[in-house]
Amino acid sequence: MIDPWDVEEVDYERLTEEFGIRPIDEEVRELLPRSFPLLDRGIVFGHRDYDSFLKDYNDGELVSVLSGMMPSGRMHLGHKTVVDQLVFYQQEMDVKVYVPIADLEAHHARDMDLDRAHRIAVEEYVLNYAALGLDLDPDRCEVYLQSERKTVQRMALLLAGRLTWNTVKNTYGFTGETNMGHAFAPIVQAADILHPQEIEGPHRVLVPVGVDQDPHLRLTRDIAEKEDLIKPASTYHRFMTGLTGGKMSSSKPNTAIFLTDDPETAKEKVWNAKTGGGATLEEHREHGGNPDECVVYELMVYHLADRIGGDEKLREIRKKCREGDIICGECKRMVGEALAEMLEELERRREEVRDELPDLLSQHPDAPEVPEDW
Repeated sequence: MIDPWDVEEVDYERLTEEFGIRPIDEEVRELLPRSFPLLDRGIVFGHRDYDSFLKDYNDGELVSVLSGMMPSGRMHLGHKTVVDQLVFYQQEMDVKVYVPIADLEAHHARDMDLDRAHRIAVEEYVLNYAALGLDLDPDRCEVYLQSERKTVQRMALLLAGRLTWNTVKNTYGFTGETNMGHAFAPIVQAADILHPQEIEGPHRVLVPVGVDQDPHLRLTRDIAEKEDLIKPASTYHRFMTGLTGGKMSSSKPNTAIFLTDDPETAKEKVWNAKTGGGATLEEHREHGGNPDECVVYELMVYHLADRIGGDEKLREIRKKCREGDIICGECKRMVGEALAEMLEELERRREEVRDELPDLLSQHPDAPEVPEDW
C-alpha cells in the first residue's frame, strides 16, 4: 500500500513490479528534445505513457503538464524536485503548465484551515515556484484553488459516480475512521488531473510526481477511460532522503532544508546530516565510505552538482569517497557553501518577484489572493 499522505520508505523495485511503473529506458529518452539532470542522474526513474506524451509533443499535438501543490507546510528541497521539472517542460519545451492548489486536500487530510492554506500557498509555494523560474504568465501557466474552481468541483461530483467505496478504500487503504472529506479528496485530485482536457479538449497531460502520488494516477487513468478522455501520462521521481535518514518532511524541521532557511542554518543542518562515511576517520581512510547512503552526497546529486563542478565532479567525489580519499567534513563544507549560495540567490529572486506577484495572480481566475499585509 502506497499512502500519498504518510510515506516513510519506498521499495522502488517492488513498486515497479507490482504496480506496472515502467523504467525510462534509452528508447524513451531519445524522444526528448534534450535531457535534463534529474533524468540523467536516475532521480526521475519511471513512468506511465511518458513515451506517448513525448510522441504527441514531437508530432506537434497539443500536450500539457500538471503537478499540484498541497499547502500544508514550508517548502523544502524535496518540493523543488517537482518545480525543476515543471520549469524544464515550460521553458525548454514550451508546454503549458497547470498548478492546482490542493487546499481542500490540505483541509481534510491535514486539518488545515482554508485561509491559512491559502496564505501558505502564496507565501511559500507560488512565490518560490516563481523564484525558481516558473513563468506565471497565464498564457503559459494556470494556478488555481480547488475550493474556487467550480468546473473541477463539478467534474469531481460527476466522477464520483464512476467509483465505488471499495475501489477508493482498496486504492488508499482508508478505514472506517476516515472522514469523508479525506476520502473524497482523491476524486478532486482526479478532476484536477483531467481538468486541462475539459478546458482544451482531449489531449495528453503529463503529471510529474513523487511515487507516493501514484495511487492518484492509477485512479485517474481508470476513470479517464470511462469518460472517453485520454489517460494521463506520469513520471516518478525518488524521494530525497531526510537529513537524519527517512523521508524529508515539512513537519520534521531537522530532516529538511527549507527554501527559506537562512544560509547559516542550512550549513549547520548539513554539518549534522547523516553520511555514508566510516565509523572513525581511520576506518574511513582504510575501507572508504558509501555515497549511496550519504545524505550530503545526495544533496549534490539532486540540487547542487552544477555548483560544485557538474557530473564529472560528482563522479570524482563518488570515487574518492569509496576509496577513502575524501572525508565527510570536506564534503560537508563543500555542500554547505554551495547550498548557502543557492539559498542566497533564491532569496534575492523572491524579493524581485514579490512585487510582481499580486498583479500576476490577479490574472489567474480562482487563484488565492495575496494577503493584505504582503
